[in-house]
Amino acid sequence: FGRRQSSSSRTMGVAGPESEGGQRQREGIMARYRRMDVLNAMYSTGIVPVFYHPDLEVVTSVARACARGGARLLEFTNRGDFAWEVFRELERFCARELPEMITGVGSVVDPGTATLYINNGASFVVGPVLNAEVARACNRRKVPYSPGCGTASEISAAEELGCEIVKIFPGAEVGGPPFVKAVRGPCPWTSIMPTGGGEPTEASLSAWFKAGVACVGIGSNLITKEILAAKDWDGLAKKVQETLAIVQRVHGKQP
Repeated sequence: FGRRQSSSSRTMGVAGPESEGGQRQREGIMARYRRMDVLNAMYSTGIVPVFYHPDLEVVTSVARACARGGARLLEFTNRGDFAWEVFRELERFCARELPEMITGVGSVVDPGTATLYINNGASFVVGPVLNAEVARACNRRKVPYSPGCGTASEISAAEELGCEIVKIFPGAEVGGPPFVKAVRGPCPWTSIMPTGGGEPTEASLSAWFKAGVACVGIGSNLITKEILAAKDWDGLAKKVQETLAIVQRVHGKQP
């Protein structure tokens, strides 16, 4: 596959013996970040912005604005035709211009799609459903997989397949913060990331983190259609910064 270039000391501050700041330096490894560094970034920042757009210029502008605001992860959803091609260029852009940004893919429902994105640099994989073959494909490459689950049994099955942080989806519809609290009562080891229903407000984030979530995926409530239409990248950076500040207040996580 050739050599992936990784550089810069502007990184997450999660380091290991192979890297500076968590980025892999070895040749022939597609994901820039190791599994443990990705998971630690999710735990430490508490927010995963979720986004799709077919226009690469818009996508890279969103990534830059999120990074300016302090976000360390960006989930690009696999929703449009040839979305993987846009992701490939996004990952190349981040490797070159925003090395502290960890890119991953969302809306993955089959192992072929997971492998396609991993081969194009995805450092984590998220899906709306639990698929055992996706879990195995990700585990082979040591890439974190957060499948969508809606019951305690699905969450348990995901954990048996090696999923560290399990997504609940749609977050509000499966029961919201009370569902998280109820699951973590008998299963306090469970790490949950709700997507769908989270808002960048103190009331919403406080409810989720008090219930015990590890992090929250936020899509159109954070990267709004109004921001995109106006190309208000300064406004987006400010909104991300404010959201991370709320998380730090309500749960003590560090951006």
